[in-house]
Amino acid sequence: MIDQTIVHELFCQYYSEMICLARTLIYAEEEAEDTVQDVFVRLLEADILPAEDKARAYLMKAVRNGCINRIRKKSLTEQIQSLYSIEAETDLLFIEERLETLDAVCDFADTHLSEPHRTIFRLRFQEDLTLKDIAKRLDMNLKTVFKYLGQSIEEMQKHYRH
Repeated sequence: MIDQTIVHELFCQYYSEMICLARTLIYAEEEAEDTVQDVFVRLLEADILPAEDKARAYLMKAVRNGCINRIRKKSLTEQIQSLYSIEAETDLLFIEERLETLDAVCDFADTHLSEPHRTIFRLRFQEDLTLKDIAKRLDMNLKTVFKYLGQSIEEMQKHYRH
């Protein structure tokens, strides 16, 4: 059994950095916190601790992978909605407004994103390809695709927050 005090020390030492990464990747406060908590739960359940000199890298990679898995599990609509924080409303009166906003997001992508950001955004959100499939199709490194998509989403969030 893992000594919980060691896990608690890791939590105290790396939590703020981990939550910052999760928020950057997911953009939803609760989901970011859940992802980081899941990392520590899995760490306790695995009954194996990373090497002391590799703890930070291990935890950050675990957060990154957890965020990617959460994003992959979301439907296309949820992914696009998270770009501009639409709350789930059931009132039918807002459907037309939502459709207009989705059209605006697509128009923004077409007019404001440069290449290869625009192509990666389209492939991910319009064709619903995984990052791995996009990397393969564009003959790019997976990390590069991830970086470009993150930059595109960040640019859109800035635009829609103002």
